[in-house]
Amino acid sequence: MGIFDFFKRNKSEEEKASLNKGLEKTKNSFLGKLSTTFFGRTKVDDEFLDDLEETLVSADVGIQTTLNILKRFESRVASEKYTGMDDLNRILKEEISSLLQSHNEKLNIGVGKKPYVIMVVGVNGVGKTTTIGKLANKFHSEGLKVVLGAADTFRAAAVDQLKIWSDRAGVEFISKGMNTDPAAVAYDAVKYGYENDADVVIIDTAGRLHNKVNLMNELSKIKRVMQKVREDLPNEILLVLDGTTGQNAFEQAKQFTSVTEVNALAVTKLDGTAKGGVVIGISDQFKIPVKYIGVGEGMHDLQVFDPAAYVESIFG
Repeated sequence: MGIFDFFKRNKSEEEKASLNKGLEKTKNSFLGKLSTTFFGRTKVDDEFLDDLEETLVSADVGIQTTLNILKRFESRVASEKYTGMDDLNRILKEEISSLLQSHNEKLNIGVGKKPYVIMVVGVNGVGKTTTIGKLANKFHSEGLKVVLGAADTFRAAAVDQLKIWSDRAGVEFISKGMNTDPAAVAYDAVKYGYENDADVVIIDTAGRLHNKVNLMNELSKIKRVMQKVREDLPNEILLVLDGTTGQNAFEQAKQFTSVTEVNALAVTKLDGTAKGGVVIGISDQFKIPVKYIGVGEGMHDLQVFDPAAYVESIFG
């Protein structure tokens, strides 16, 4: 199986069960408020729309995305017949799913050459290293040859943590130790992957945001040195965000998209929050596809994001 087949495959029953369990807090919170909003309504008036807006905002969908959804929803109910709560619920569900799908159609990135190189960015504490480890395990279990590059060389124990994950996943590991040049590590990892017929190379990077100029320069340098191996690299810049932080995840996305060309998102820790609506808002606001979601602590609880399955899960 190639890496692009992996991105497109359908979810197993086990993955669906894991997704439903991981989104349970979001589902219970969202559906409870939605049921109250829809109960007994036979027409869509200003009061109804105000209540629906409050429900979506409280689920951390975000103001702008909530307004986008309401606009789409109003357009649908103006042109279609509906008989009550079930129809209104279905229309809302379809519009949210359509909104997410429209952004995730952009996922055909970097098709073609090996290795497929992913540069992972995100602030410390969002689950970046864990996400890399789980990704490595996922790819390796599908028969792909994976190399990890430890280019977060400034945070204490970051290199050691990534080494532990590489051992767990059974994949190759490239490091120069702590306090070394991140770009040099990235170059060595990509070169090793290129020369050893790897399918995927994943590069960890530092998660500092206190100085945007330094961060921008560092990420730019890492990209430049990787391009000495192959000019189209990296294929993917994956931003990892912590779903439990709600609106703060929007701010992190804003910061990172301003300093580097993020083209995919991973939203972690969704099992620990009722704020799972943040997935909808971030994807819509930044027009960047959500590629992975974390729905548990287990090695297999990082899933390829399926917009339809996600919406089906939170709507029940």
